[in-house]
Amino acid sequence: MAETDMDDLIEVIEKEDDLENLPQTLPMMPVRDVVVFPDMLLPLFVGRDKSIKAIEEASARGRYLFLSAQKDSALENPKADDIYRTGTVGKVQKMLKLPDGRVKALVQGIVKAHIVKYTKRRSFYEVKVEFLHEADGDLGIEDEALMRNVKENSSRLLALKGEFSQEAGDLLEHIDAPGKLADLVAANINLKVTDAQNLMEVADPAERLQKVNDLLAREIDLSAIQAKIQTNVKDEISKNQRDYYLREQVKAIHKELGEGDDKIAEIEEYKKKIKKAKMPQEAEDEALKQVRRLEQMHFDSSEASIVKTYLDCVVELPWNKSTKDFLDIKKSAELLENNHYGLSRVKERILEYLSVRLLNPKKKGQILCFVGPPGVGKTSLGQAIAKAMKRKFFRVSLGGIRDEAEIRGHRRTYIGAMPGRILQGLRQCKTNNPVFMLDEIDKLGNDFRGDPASGLLEALDPEQNSQFSDHYLNMPFDLSNVLFILTANISDTIPSALLDRMEVIHISGYTIEEKEQIARKHLLPRKLKENGLIRRSIHISPNAMQTIITEYTLEAGLRGLERNLDKICRKIARQIAEGKKGKFSITRQNLSTYLGPPKFMPELDQEESQVGLATGLAWTEAGGEHLYIEVALYPGKGELTVTGQVGDVMQESARAAYTYAKTNIEKLGIDEKLMENNDVHIHVPAGAIPKDGPSAGVAMAVAMISAFTGKPVDHRVGMTGEISLRGRVMPVGGVKEKALGAVRAGLKTVLVPEKNNKDLSEMPKSVKKKLKFIKVKDLDQVVDLVFEQDTNK
Repeated sequence: MAETDMDDLIEVIEKEDDLENLPQTLPMMPVRDVVVFPDMLLPLFVGRDKSIKAIEEASARGRYLFLSAQKDSALENPKADDIYRTGTVGKVQKMLKLPDGRVKALVQGIVKAHIVKYTKRRSFYEVKVEFLHEADGDLGIEDEALMRNVKENSSRLLALKGEFSQEAGDLLEHIDAPGKLADLVAANINLKVTDAQNLMEVADPAERLQKVNDLLAREIDLSAIQAKIQTNVKDEISKNQRDYYLREQVKAIHKELGEGDDKIAEIEEYKKKIKKAKMPQEAEDEALKQVRRLEQMHFDSSEASIVKTYLDCVVELPWNKSTKDFLDIKKSAELLENNHYGLSRVKERILEYLSVRLLNPKKKGQILCFVGPPGVGKTSLGQAIAKAMKRKFFRVSLGGIRDEAEIRGHRRTYIGAMPGRILQGLRQCKTNNPVFMLDEIDKLGNDFRGDPASGLLEALDPEQNSQFSDHYLNMPFDLSNVLFILTANISDTIPSALLDRMEVIHISGYTIEEKEQIARKHLLPRKLKENGLIRRSIHISPNAMQTIITEYTLEAGLRGLERNLDKICRKIARQIAEGKKGKFSITRQNLSTYLGPPKFMPELDQEESQVGLATGLAWTEAGGEHLYIEVALYPGKGELTVTGQVGDVMQESARAAYTYAKTNIEKLGIDEKLMENNDVHIHVPAGAIPKDGPSAGVAMAVAMISAFTGKPVDHRVGMTGEISLRGRVMPVGGVKEKALGAVRAGLKTVLVPEKNNKDLSEMPKSVKKKLKFIKVKDLDQVVDLVFEQDTNK
């Protein structure tokens, strides 16, 4: 027999079952996702073996069975504890076996019942039940009012859902028992199983009807909101249909004008990108304005190309994209320690910055400026900060930039206009909070095209850069999340207004011991990898490494050392490529085979103490260096000549030294006639190199006094400091760099101004072991210390 529609199988039974003749022991079938109420007509698809056997058993016994809901509908084989004990006795009105083995049944609820005990559990559940009858009583005014309210709300709910009919209204009106009304309404509103089961278990009809009334009111509110949403959706659909029709008309017009779908697609793509960028409202309005302008242009025109380039820039800027900061101070300290040897003050300042960011992420960032000689690791420190914070890193070299437009962008009136270097960098990073390094800030230039340093003022000022204005973009862009790090070799050439906005951190050169550690831990492993060598194939002895540092390089940084190590690795790589095997040992004895003869012999520059020759200490962009001051006397009229491309400051130091010597002839033991009848020539060797600065006054005075008195100056003593006409020794800068230069020059004693005592406290311990520092406050004290005969006493 072919399967027919269930509605064709239903025969409505008008008569009521005789409740007194209902059996109390019945097959029981657990149902899922539904609670069956009395008088409820429910189609069921039965597929579980136990349930099929229960419904077949019910058909054999008079078609009665007990229906109860499962507590967890996901259970395939529920136990007795998984089934509610209160349910409904139902009658199978129709039953049809389907081809797939399932059973389709139409069941009608008759009366509530409660499970007394389970009498059978194996092949199917059989239970003994106790019927829960509801006594008929007189209705009070409150009960009638409640029933009327439930009926009205039921009609209203059906109307909201569009399901109200005259038959449904008549059915509600003819029910006069509160229990029956509660069960009918509960069976026809969308209740959760737990809520429906709680209603089922309420014995008092009036109480049950009150709960149904509460649930019905909530359902009405939900249905009203749902109806409102559907109305809004319908209105939106109507608007969308109208817009679609108009857009199709616009497409047809563009097609007639010879403009294809590509233009329309590109316009729509720009609009999507603008929305996706989540830019500020002002920027979004400007971008959409440019899109509307583009719509009116021919796509092949030059103006359209300019607008498209501008829009590409606007939508690709990271208006609202940022990377999440990783601020683990201990791990950041380990990272800095592993990547950089020494530089304790610099690393301490970086960790302080990260700690503040951890405690107060909204604090406006301080602009850091690393100042130091080339090759000391300024750029790599910036990369380490980015790595520690897990931010993106971008570097811009400002050396030689003379055009302000490089910083603030070109105005769009120019052909080939583009944004400035800062926005270009952010566009490439695709995040608005990178670590942004501005390299060589001290080498900015300026000409008729503007002053780039002035253009940087707004970008580097924490109080202003949240509204940074680029000429090309022509709208504010927030740079407050960017961590700017600047680098310079010297701070003197940085404009004062720009320098005022930064925190300058000086990075001095490395000691010989620090260079050796860095070479072992970082430089040599990197060069081995770059040249395809393995670690165990090469060994450089400690003496050989120190020789490379002292005799083949003369620098504050590490670049020369790195080049020499690279040269050694290249020569070994060639030998291996030619077939030579074994381990290669580099010693002091065979070092010249790889690097040639030594280039610097600092200990041999001045083997003996000489008259009229003093060793000064100077600070340069490449770090500290020793500087020889030579003084010679020849017959004349007491005139002073200074040569060696010295600047105005050193010229003045020479005159001050000469004046001091003249005014202290007797104290210094100088022959007055010798001074009157001889001219003085001061020369600073390496005459092709310009030299200037306030550090050579003491050395010039000592060399001049030595020439007049004939006393040789101890060649192992270096000195720094400016002098006054009265012989006071004035403080100078760069003491640490000069001390490192003294170590490289092989000096043993260094005279420093007394007021530079604070610099000595920060001197590395390895330098203090190699140098004896003597603090001096006037030239009288210096004269007692530098002349050899006094030193040997």
